Amino acid sequence: MQKIKNKWMCQKFQIQQEKGKSGKKLPYHNLLLSLTMEFADLILVPKLDSVVLQAPFAKPTDVSVCITGHHIIFSTRKQGAEELWLMHDNIDTLEKRCTSGIAGGSIILRCKDFRTIRLSIKSSIDFQNLVTSLERLSSLDDLRLQYAFFYRPMYQILEDGWTAFTVDSEFSKLLKSDEWRISYINSDFSICPSYPKAVVVPKAIDDETLIAASRFREGGRFPVLSYRHECGAALLRSSQPQPGPNNKRCREDERLINCVLAGGKRGFIVDTRTLNLAQTAKSRGGGYEIEIYYPQWKRINNPIDKVSNLLDSLTKLVDACNDPSLSSDKWLSKLDGSNWMTYLKDSLNCACLVAQFLDQEGASVLVHGAEGTDATLLVTSLTQIILNPDCRTVRGFEAVIEREWIQAGYPFTKRHAHSAFCPPQLRAKSIAPTFLLFLDCVYQIHYQFPSSFEFLPTFLISLFENSYYSQFGTFIGNNEMEREKFGVKENTASLWSYINRPEILQTILNPLYEPNNSVIWPSVAPMSLNLWSGMYLRWIIDQKPDQEMWNAIVKLKDKEKELRGEAGRLRRQVEESNHAHSSAELQMSSLSLDAGPS
Repeated sequence: MQKIKNKWMCQKFQIQQEKGKSGKKLPYHNLLLSLTMEFADLILVPKLDSVVLQAPFAKPTDVSVCITGHHIIFSTRKQGAEELWLMHDNIDTLEKRCTSGIAGGSIILRCKDFRTIRLSIKSSIDFQNLVTSLERLSSLDDLRLQYAFFYRPMYQILEDGWTAFTVDSEFSKLLKSDEWRISYINSDFSICPSYPKAVVVPKAIDDETLIAASRFREGGRFPVLSYRHECGAALLRSSQPQPGPNNKRCREDERLINCVLAGGKRGFIVDTRTLNLAQTAKSRGGGYEIEIYYPQWKRINNPIDKVSNLLDSLTKLVDACNDPSLSSDKWLSKLDGSNWMTYLKDSLNCACLVAQFLDQEGASVLVHGAEGTDATLLVTSLTQIILNPDCRTVRGFEAVIEREWIQAGYPFTKRHAHSAFCPPQLRAKSIAPTFLLFLDCVYQIHYQFPSSFEFLPTFLISLFENSYYSQFGTFIGNNEMEREKFGVKENTASLWSYINRPEILQTILNPLYEPNNSVIWPSVAPMSLNLWSGMYLRWIIDQKPDQEMWNAIVKLKDKEKELRGEAGRLRRQVEESNHAHSSAELQMSSLSLDAGPS
């Protein structure tokens, strides 16, 4: 009987999500219905009353808990109280605590957005059933079971986010020149599984050369164009070459990157690894560009610590932020010991170096680490934020994330399987918050240049959340090949379609924004870096005062705009009055002359 009720609830929830404004059945309907029935078998207790909820900034509250295929919903009968919806994908770890001699127990949910929620249940049976249900639903591996495949937007889609940032549209001006072209050599993903179908490469290089170069680069990630600066210097990215201990060479790879340098110019290869790590990789079959084969390129090691250490660093940072009992000295010691601020400094420092080569020396740059999917994308993205004012607008920033992270093959599903609360036994090397590090670096630049960005830091927080758990399909999958395999674009909604709606866009616009067409050079001195309290302390320190401040600024800017308009109107009235007065004087003068002696 309980299972039948559970199936009915899941189907009801599914039907509600499937109905758009048209009310028509959408593609994938039959498959989703069968998957919904699978959820029914996972949920042992669909509804539970008299649960005590302890959530941030709220007193312990008696609530009813409802579990659906993708959410745990907390509701209370108190007037004015809002429901709390928590997506199962947001649960990082689940800790259960039983008290000896007392029925029931407590469940502590530690979330990927750094929030902690505690539930107290009186019945031992209900406690165990709820634990089992949540453990099952928060650890599903099948991408098709993610909420994005079930969610159906209830708003009108004004712009299709899936087609907003194609290679053709993003590089349209550049492709009119004789220097670059789009190659579709990877149209079936056979050359490089982590690259998109279309990439921008030098026009003088044919596809056969690209195929040969891909065999020389780890994972097939041959050098492709990331950004072309206004002076003509090119920013390329790739994975490490594979000369190995025998110093193998690849003439096609050499020709590919040398083709970027014109008129005897020199370029720079920025390796995001230490020299020791690069040499160790060389002994294992990887390596770096051998100088005698790339004489026009100067190789520089500007290391960013290994990505495998990044999750531990974030965990230490979040642990420090979640412990309000720490004294000032211990807090500063823990913050320093987390090494997170060092990651920020090293990342910004490397991006500034690349930007300096491009802007001040007019030299082309190739960036790579080992796989070319983490520190490489971090540096090329930040470089564009520094150099290109368009990337500091909402749409331009969306384009950077689309080009440099989503299409470029950052493995979101692998990297974001867990967050800061991930238990030691589940800490795979593939889990890393590199994208969060990028967003934090952008925040640091935003903090130093608050008027140069069209968007508020809350936009960055929203991107962080949606990259870990979301009703949108934008961040699903590890690469374009996976997204095509699961029909993500056809069967899910795009985050960009939602954000770019006027009423949503209005909530993230920066009232202090003044377009700045200059290059902005962030300081990487330790005293210039700032702990992002809006991200790491938002469940500890109430952020409402900050929001109220921004709301007050918006009102002041609106008032200023209104007063400027009124001043302009009064100025025009004065000018018209002066003009009329002058005309009247001229007319009187003319009449006086006409009335004079002949």
